Amino acid sequence: MARYRLEPTRENLHGHFSRSLKPVLQVSSGDAVTFKTLDAGWSEFEQPDPFIKPTKFQPIQHPEDNGHSLVGPVLVKDLAPGDVLEIRILKVQPGSWGWSGAGGFPSFVNKALGLDSGEEVTWRWKLDSASQTAVNQHGRKLPLRPFCGVMGMPDDIPGIQSTVPPRFCGGNIDCKELVEGSSLFLPVAVEGGLFSLGDGHGLQGDGEAATLALECPMEEVQVELHVRKDLTLKMPRAVTPIGWLTLGFDEDLDQAMVIALDGMLDLLRELKGLSRKEALAFSSLCVDLRVTQVVNGVKGVHAVLPPEFLDE
Repeated sequence: MARYRLEPTRENLHGHFSRSLKPVLQVSSGDAVTFKTLDAGWSEFEQPDPFIKPTKFQPIQHPEDNGHSLVGPVLVKDLAPGDVLEIRILKVQPGSWGWSGAGGFPSFVNKALGLDSGEEVTWRWKLDSASQTAVNQHGRKLPLRPFCGVMGMPDDIPGIQSTVPPRFCGGNIDCKELVEGSSLFLPVAVEGGLFSLGDGHGLQGDGEAATLALECPMEEVQVELHVRKDLTLKMPRAVTPIGWLTLGFDEDLDQAMVIALDGMLDLLRELKGLSRKEALAFSSLCVDLRVTQVVNGVKGVHAVLPPEFLDE
């Protein structure tokens, strides 16, 4: 197994997905890549003071960099359309600063709550990886639980693909359970996958209600990339410290739930040999349906199978 490192230099950064992007690195199945990332908003990694507005990275290109700041893409040799890319998340260490906020702009949630006008509330955070804590400018202290909001690959369609919505091949999934020790399984649409990641989150609740998590750069996100020709998936799934997840995405939250549940029925057939009706009966007793996020246009739901029910 080889090990590689990608820094957030101009040649390694992009703000969109595309099958036409040239890979900045080629790896073999089982190789490990450590990514260092900017925050989603394209700020310089090093900031003199965590409690002031961060300095922006330059240069930024438009429209190519209109989305989240991502590092990659990485081409995985022998990875073909129809395969599955397994991303084993070995280490997630945030940088030293971050920010969060709410209100003051016309998002769906802000409008629904009557909070779209006036000034945005902005909290700026000092992050301490050693103690796994964050402290903001008002002295509020919260625990860190870092993960990457965006991990994914392009679809096999022409042109620039936005980083905002999650897709079957990954992207802005924003699932808070994809922490260190998890594995994410993504269907592949293009040769080599062209995998990228970014959008570091120091902490987020299910739903990401204000549109923003605790946004931060990442000092290290170390992953192993494995080609899985033994799997066939329609949508992403993951195995995490809280159990197996199947994910569903759709503009309609009900339909996102159905897609996530459909994936769970497939998983229960594989793991436990259940028919679809048996799997649905089992799910009603043992599987949790959770809202992943409601703020990316395409909404997300994840179905959770806790580990204690695997042997039942």
